[in-house]
Order: sequence, then structure tokens, then C-alpha cells
Amino acid sequence: MTGNPRRALGIATALALLAAGSAEASTRSSSREGQERLIAQCIREASDKRAWLEKTLWGLRDQEAGWVGAEIANRDGSHDLGPLQINSWWIPKLAAATGRSPSSIRWWLKHDACFNVRTARWIFLSGLAVTGDYWKAVGAYHSPTNWRQRRYAFAVARRMQWRAVHSAPVVPRQ
Repeated sequence: MTGNPRRALGIATALALLAAGSAEASTRSSSREGQERLIAQCIREASDKRAWLEKTLWGLRDQEAGWVGAEIANRDGSHDLGPLQINSWWIPKLAAATGRSPSSIRWWLKHDACFNVRTARWIFLSGLAVTGDYWKAVGAYHSPTNWRQRRYAFAVARRMQWRAVHSAPVVPRQ
């Protein structure tokens, strides 16, 4: 991802927007229903009116099943943070790209639903730009290991299929 200066500038700009959008953290809700509404709003906004991207973000969200404030320890010492369970491995990279402190990035990933969703969107779209393959990018969201990518992409596809069958129709936005 670093060979093309124009792409690097685009990535740096996108990450700066992530951080700028989080200068005021999302309103936290103590109720699960309130959190789900907030996460849904963040997914709608992050999808930028692209139905395929909204469906993808919902698939990732349904698979990850995190929540605002989540911090899940992994065996390798990293942590999965927030609603879309962004791995703490990304914190130094996000901090360097945005000029924000690692502690701020960690807090936003954990407590700011929209920052978390926008970061998930950036991770997925970066993977898509590198691989050129939708399902490979879905898998790469989870792991750099091929067999784990395949297993994860299959699980996300099942979640997306379930949501398509069981969800109410999406109401067009105005």
C-alpha cells in the first residue's frame, strides 16, 4: 500500500478525517438498544450511500459482535476493540497516519462507535484496493493467514445472507 505516493496521500487524508470526525466522541448509550441504533447510524454514514458497502459493514459487524466499550484480549497479547472489534495491532499505524496519540486512537476505537466503524471501513477498503478481490478483502479484515481468511469470509457471507433474509427492507435515504 505504500508504493504509490498518491495512494499514500489518499490513505493519510482518509485517516486524518477519521481522527477529525472523532474530536467529539459519539454519544454513548448505556442501553443495548441505544448502542445498536448508534452503530446502525454509523454504518449508514460510513457506507456513503453504497448499498454493497453497507451490507459488507453489517456482515463484519454481525460476525464481530462487539459493543461500544468492548476490549477483548487475544492469545497473542493484542486486543479487539469496540463494535467491529478492531485489533489493537492497528493502533500505531492509525496514530502515525493521523498524528494522534496511540492512547487517543485506542480510546476512540473502544468508545466511539463511528470512529470504530469508519476504521473498519478503511481497513476493508484498503484490503480491497490491495487484493482487488472482495472476499479476500473480507478475509484480510480478520487475518493475514489464507486459511483463516477463507474461514472468516465464509462466516461473514453466512451472516450477510442471514441478514438479507431476516431483515426488514432497507428504506431509501432522503
